[in-house]
Amino acid sequence: MSTKKNRTFREVATGLGFLTPNILGFLTFTTIPLVFSMIMAFSNWDLKLHNMFKPEASPHFVGFDNFQRLLSNSDFYKYLGNTLFLMMNIPFTIGGSLCCALLLSKDLRGGSKKSAMMIIASATLVASCIMLTLIGMGASAMTLLVCGLGCTFLVGGALGGSTVYRTLFYLPHFTAGVATYLLWKKLYNPRSGPINQTLNPILEQVGGVINSVPSGLIQAGLWLAIILIGAILFMGLKRLNTLWRDGDLGSGAIVLPMFFLMLPSVLACQWFPIQAARYSIAIVGGALLAVTLFMIISSKQEFDCKPSNGFGNALMLCLFLMVIQFVVIGLGIVAYKLPAMAAFTVTNGVSSGGLIAPNWLTEYHWAKPAIMVMGFWGAIGSNNMLLYLAALTNVPGELYEAADIDGASSFQKFWNVTWPQLAPTTFFIVVMAMIGGLQGGFEMARTMTNGGPAGATTTLSFSIYTEGFVTGRLGYSSSFAWVLFAMVFSITMFNWKFGSRYVND
Repeated sequence: MSTKKNRTFREVATGLGFLTPNILGFLTFTTIPLVFSMIMAFSNWDLKLHNMFKPEASPHFVGFDNFQRLLSNSDFYKYLGNTLFLMMNIPFTIGGSLCCALLLSKDLRGGSKKSAMMIIASATLVASCIMLTLIGMGASAMTLLVCGLGCTFLVGGALGGSTVYRTLFYLPHFTAGVATYLLWKKLYNPRSGPINQTLNPILEQVGGVINSVPSGLIQAGLWLAIILIGAILFMGLKRLNTLWRDGDLGSGAIVLPMFFLMLPSVLACQWFPIQAARYSIAIVGGALLAVTLFMIISSKQEFDCKPSNGFGNALMLCLFLMVIQFVVIGLGIVAYKLPAMAAFTVTNGVSSGGLIAPNWLTEYHWAKPAIMVMGFWGAIGSNNMLLYLAALTNVPGELYEAADIDGASSFQKFWNVTWPQLAPTTFFIVVMAMIGGLQGGFEMARTMTNGGPAGATTTLSFSIYTEGFVTGRLGYSSSFAWVLFAMVFSITMFNWKFGSRYVND
């Protein structure tokens, strides 16, 4: 018996010996700083006031003053808005990762030597046309170099197939973040950057076309945007009504998704540049909402369900439609202002004006979209693409065979077979993307814009760094960090509470 106990003791001691470095590291770099930051959040510790040069001053307990001060600070809500604005990129990055995974799951080299040679010849032709066009436009050497590398990757992928493309798509993810951000900062340079040097000649031609077309025809894009928003609202409200009638959506669960679905229309009443457009979107949105509510109140559910049933499914649908509506609203406003932006003015025989590429990182309204474009480029080939690739390989082939027997089209097979099988992977990606979105933005803002211009790219994480290590207010910064933790924890629990039901179904 004693021999057995000694052997068990040795095994436990050996295991603890191997685990001790990891445990000590976790305690030193995670647990102790975590507890210490919690203590600091309830103190007034300020490095400018409490340091070795001022021994008479010392930090003291202030209770919830830091949290009260934070929640009453208008800058906090501005930075929260910046973070949420950047998070609108999440649906597009997830969709882009899925599209890349679907493409890379195929054999891009074709089934025969003839088809492979056609793909290689097509890639070479496209690359040659791009380079000749840039040379004719007088592009800079850096622009030619960047586009030349892209063309090389295109031809190399055609030669090597999906394996080469998978490597190239994943390349931005394991490249050092700061190096990538510095590269994009050079690309966004308003004078020598390849992006503006490529866009300016194109915008010059587009401006000429716009000036030759009646301005009313271009500005009609605003009314087209209202029609599209109405169509999106109709589809979304119709879907919510159908889910409610079929018993797949509870009466209590329909309220918040409907709020997010209608939010862009409410904000458009303030954003649209002319009064008539504001009245129109208000009438369209109000009428559709009134009809939907009337149908819900006057009809009866065919199947009884819990009030919270189907909440996750409806919320994800409405959040996606909300982002699409915001995009349409922005395009409509741009269309209305486009003739004025493209107009030329002549002063002392010198023409000025017209469409020009923006100063991406130094203009208040373009800084966040510029970062979102960079984020989309880096995210479509990240771990999300690999997760989708792995999930696609696990879809049972028998389901596709059954769909082929039933005569299903490619889209029907994707919508009814592939997409439902990817639900667990999508749920995990959405949860991790929302956590990363709330915590992200620091490296990009610190490297590319330093939070500017005028705080346009300052996110919650960058503000925590600024308060703690620039201004020295460690207590206030710690309270900021714990508020962010509470937001991340709440949203994660919310996703697990409602989103997991959709995945399990």
